[in-house]
Amino acid sequence: MQIKRVIRVLIVDDSKLFREFLINGLQNDLSIEVVGWASDPYMARDRIIELRPDVMTLDVEMPKMDGIEFLKKLMPQHPMPVVVVSSIDTRVFEALHAGAVDYVSKPAGKTPQGMNLMIKELAVKIKIASTVNLSLLKRKYARAEMLTSTKQERITKSIIVIGASTGGTEATHSILKELMPNMPPILIVQHMPPIFTKLYADRMNATCSLNVKEAEDGEELKNNYVYIAPGDYHMKVNRSAQGTFIKLFQGERVNGHCPSVDVLFESISEQYGKDAVSVILTGMGNDGAKGMLKLRQRGCRTLGQNEESCIVYGMPKVAMDLGGVEDELPLKEMARVISKLVTMD
Repeated sequence: MQIKRVIRVLIVDDSKLFREFLINGLQNDLSIEVVGWASDPYMARDRIIELRPDVMTLDVEMPKMDGIEFLKKLMPQHPMPVVVVSSIDTRVFEALHAGAVDYVSKPAGKTPQGMNLMIKELAVKIKIASTVNLSLLKRKYARAEMLTSTKQERITKSIIVIGASTGGTEATHSILKELMPNMPPILIVQHMPPIFTKLYADRMNATCSLNVKEAEDGEELKNNYVYIAPGDYHMKVNRSAQGTFIKLFQGERVNGHCPSVDVLFESISEQYGKDAVSVILTGMGNDGAKGMLKLRQRGCRTLGQNEESCIVYGMPKVAMDLGGVEDELPLKEMARVISKLVTMD
């Protein structure tokens, strides 16, 4: 799906100063037109009907009704791409669960450099949001019924790796909360900035039967643990007779990202080969496609999220077109198939 030539954006924030900053900053991008603003959700509702924006930016903490509650009321009646612009706290993930497609954090110090970087990041995410699959935004995220058996079967695969970007926080969460204990180690690269990865891991740990944590350099992999790559760090593994250990390192962005899915996938292809299961989920761009192809060439089982269930059918499509995806599946089938692959004889 192609990005529209001019993306019509509605800014929703109760701070007049911050609204003006966003409006002035975004108007410098010729592909974005700020068509209006609102200071609270009730005003935003009227502006949505009046202006019909392509994308809305939304603050979480606002008077009269907070952004989370607004999203819950908005999405069933008027689904649209929303990018949350908020201070760093766990409410960001509540917003994503309620239907927002992405988020940008407000800089803590609000220095000129930090604010300008935020504007650039927001512009990119608005463009990505304008391409999302709107039909999916009509669906409410609900806790799925457990699909896997509680029977303790023998684990026959040694590791699971997952890569995701836009829309991936909820997609990955929906998979993990359906997986029962008796899983090999699961390593995840989700395109996400620092601090948020720790918050994300803690949130999932509270709702999943597996142990979910932000990865640490040098720690040994364990069954029934899920390791999230920290923001700004690539993640690899080193496998030896003593065990398998995580290697984190800072370096240049790969495919525009750090952490990069390709860095993890290529490491797993070298260390595990056919002994792994790999999954690529919703997201913009091509990160993970080359790594998934290498995994498949070495005999790894490779799964891609299908177009109908993707918020952004970018990364899975490139991996599919390249030949890296063995099977495309709807998101709701992923946990069941993963469980089957890692315990089959």
